[in-house]
This record gives sequence, C-alpha cells and structure tokens, in this order.
Amino acid sequence: MPGGTVGRLRPGLSHAYRECRRINARHGRTYFLATRLLPADRRPAVHALYAFARLADEIVDAADVPHRADTLTGLEHALTECLDGDLHGIATPVLVAVADTVARYRIPRGLFADFLASMRMDLTVTDYASFADLAAYMRGSAGVIGLQLLPVLGTDGPTEEAAPFAEALGEAFQLTNFLRDVGEDLDRGRVYLPADELAAFGVDRARLEWAHRTGRHDPAVRRALAHLVSYTRSVYRRAEPGIALLRRESRPCVRVARTLYRRILDEIVDRDYRVLGHRVVVPAHRRLGVALPGLVSAYASRVGTTGPVPARGA
Repeated sequence: MPGGTVGRLRPGLSHAYRECRRINARHGRTYFLATRLLPADRRPAVHALYAFARLADEIVDAADVPHRADTLTGLEHALTECLDGDLHGIATPVLVAVADTVARYRIPRGLFADFLASMRMDLTVTDYASFADLAAYMRGSAGVIGLQLLPVLGTDGPTEEAAPFAEALGEAFQLTNFLRDVGEDLDRGRVYLPADELAAFGVDRARLEWAHRTGRHDPAVRRALAHLVSYTRSVYRRAEPGIALLRRESRPCVRVARTLYRRILDEIVDRDYRVLGHRVVVPAHRRLGVALPGLVSAYASRVGTTGPVPARGA
C-alpha cells in the first residue's frame, strides 16, 4: 500500500487488513490467487474490497438472518460512519480496512451506495425479464467492483478511459457466476438468467426448477445455457482492451483473473452444461497452471522498479 505494507501499519489497522485477507483466502479462491500477482503493497486494499462485498452478500443470502433489510441498512450506516472517520462503536475490522482503503486510494464513496442498492434488490427481486432489466443490478453488483479496483490497480492514462472496460470485466465475472451457480440461486429462490433469453429456447423458471429437482439433463436447458455461455464470452472480449490501460505491474493479476474465470465457462462446456446439480469449479492443478506463468510475468513487470509505485489518482 502507498506509504507502507500492512506489517508496518498501526496494530488495529494491521489486524483489520489481515482479517480481510483471511476472508478472501477462504471464500474467493480464484480472486485470491489472482491477487497474489499484485505488488505486495496493493494486495491488502483488494482483500478489503472483497471482504466488504462478501459481508454484504452473506447478509442477503443468509435465510437465517432476521430482518435482512435492516441489517443491510445497519451495514451501510456503519460504513458511512467509518468513511467519515468515526472508527469507534460499531466499526468492524472489515469496515476499518475498507475506510482506510477508500481514503488511501480516493475511491468514490458513491460506488458503495450503488453496490448496496443492488444488494437490496436481492431481497425483493427474484428474476429478470431481459438483459436490459438485469443491467441495473449488474452495474451495482459487479460493474462498480471494477471501478472500485481501478484506483488500486492504477492506470497508465486517464482513469475514465479504463472505466468502461473495468465495468465490463466485472459484468463478465458476474455472468460467469450466474451460470456456475444456477442451482444454488434456485435454492435461494432467484433466477438471474434473463427470462426472454431462456424463453427463446423453450425454457422458463419452472423448467429450470424441474431439471434442478430431478437431476435430468434437459436438452432445451442445455441449449439455453450454451447460448448464455457464448454471450458471456463476448463480454470478456469487450473487456479485453482495458487490461493494456492498467499499470504494467497490475496487468498480470487481471489477466490471470480473467483467464481463471473464463476457465469456469470452459468447465461448464466440458461438463456438457450440467450445472443445475452441482457447482462447477476449475481444478486446482489447472488454476495453478494459469497462475504460475502469471507469477513469472508479474515478477518481470517489477524488474527495475524501486519501491512502491503509487496508483494514478491515488
């Protein structure tokens, strides 16, 4: 981090960042592995942003959490207090680390409001008629994550030039998750795959639920999923030019994250789109096969660099 690594921070802040790292390592294996390719001083900020998103996500996904809307509102109020400098009272390690990250990298606070607005949608919205309807949700749940990360990753030019690509990559990751987690989302009462895209192949929510419940491999569902995998690949292609706009030392991390997430799509295809009964994952040996060349590239990008390189606009 600009001004020093986590180990050099005051004890309370160092503990907060270590807690965020623990959450990232436990719950976001692909994300965590890619983050290892960043310079050491940038990783804590990424862990903090991931941990906050995970905290909100767990609130809306936990059926046993009473009054989830109130709990989410409480989280937003606590975040606001921390961002305003009040780190006493209800501040948690994750919020302390996020507040420090926002201040260090001057991340726009409105991005967190947009994110939490999408999280609130998960409390009441259970399906989406079209990609146009889904776009507002994905902007807050995924696009803004890319925008939060941009100041941490740094750009070689104006941040606004890289912003559309960062949003697109976040959306590509989100769409990949939707395809991977169709069965889990059905168990939570949600369908994120647009209804009109499914209907074009004769699929509706009831048919997805039937296939999920019975374990049957439905040809119509397979065709619909194949179409949506193809669409998601096109979003990755749209995001691709943005990697070259990042700081050189950040590119290996983003390339590996992109490749690992695209491999999830490959696994879905290899399993003949059987995603309703179990979660598709990229095997560990394949993840490492992607990450190791990335580590070499990350090291090469830092050769000749003396000391931490501050992000543009940070």
